[in-house]
Amino acid sequence: MRFPLTPALLSLSLATPALADDTVLDFGVPAWPGITVKTEIAQQLLAPLGYETRSHELGLQVIYQGLETDDIDVFLGAWMPAQTSMYTPREASGTITRVTNNVIGAQMTLAVPDYLYAQGIQSIADLDAHRERFDGKIHGFGAGSAASEVLHAAIDEDTWGLGDWQVMDTSVVGMLGAARSAIDREVPIVWVGWTPHWMNIELPLRYLDDSKNLFGENNGETDVLTVLRSDYADAHPNLVDFFEQFTFDAEEQSWMIQEFSQKERDPETIASQWLQEHPERVETMLEGVTTLDGKPAWPAVEASL
Repeated sequence: MRFPLTPALLSLSLATPALADDTVLDFGVPAWPGITVKTEIAQQLLAPLGYETRSHELGLQVIYQGLETDDIDVFLGAWMPAQTSMYTPREASGTITRVTNNVIGAQMTLAVPDYLYAQGIQSIADLDAHRERFDGKIHGFGAGSAASEVLHAAIDEDTWGLGDWQVMDTSVVGMLGAARSAIDREVPIVWVGWTPHWMNIELPLRYLDDSKNLFGENNGETDVLTVLRSDYADAHPNLVDFFEQFTFDAEEQSWMIQEFSQKERDPETIASQWLQEHPERVETMLEGVTTLDGKPAWPAVEASL
C-alpha cells in the first residue's frame, strides 16, 4: 500500500527521530511504472517472510532526503549516471549503501526505426550524412533532462557533425507519439530511446552505436541501483542478502512497464502474475535468505504462491 510522505513530515522527523519506524521497511517510489511494479513484487515476497513494508510515492529529491532523515529505507530506482549528483555525495558520506544493479541490460541512447537501421543508419556517426531526411531534428522527452543536456552539449561541440541539428524536446508521450506516427508512415525519425521501457516491445526500433559514448560508457549502459539506508542495511543483513539477489533483466521490466502504463493494470495484479509465472526465479532470489524467525525463505513464499 502506498502512503504519502510529505516534505513537512521529513522535516518533522529531524526533530522527532521516533517517527522513523525501524520495524517497518519503507520504500521510496517515484511515479515510474517500472519501479512501482518492482517495488510491489518485493513487498509481496517480503510479506510471507514476516516483514512489514510500506511504499511512499515521492519525488526523486524527496526520496534522497528521506534516506538521509531515516524516513526511507530502500530505493530501487537509482539510475546511474543520470542521478550522480544526488547519489554520489550521499554514498561518499556513508548515508546510503549500494546493494546491487537490479536491472541487467539497461541502456539509454538514440534510437531509429528498424527500417532505417536496415538502410545503413546504424550509428550516431551516420546521422549527419542523412540530415535532410531527418530535417535536422532529434526528438527528446523534456528540456532539462539528462538526455537533453547530453544532446545540447553534443550540438554545442559539433560532435558527430550534430552542430546544426535541433533537439525537439516535448515529453515522453509526445516523443513516442512522434516516433509511432513516423513508423506508421515509414519515414525517418531519430529519438532518445532507453530500455527497460514498453517502447522496446511495441515499437520496431534499433539503438544506434556510439563509439564516443555520448550517453555514458558502453554506449549508454545504465545501472539501476538498489540503495539502502546504511544504518538500516547494517541492522538488517538478511534484507541485504535479499536485495542483492532481487534483480531483473531489461526485457522483464519492459513487460512490467507495458502492463502498468499501457494496459493500465494495477501493480498488485502484475506483481502477483510475475511471481506465479516465475517460481524458479523467485527461488533463486531467496537463496540464503530467511524469514524473520530464521527459517528458510523459499518454503514460506512457495506456500503463499
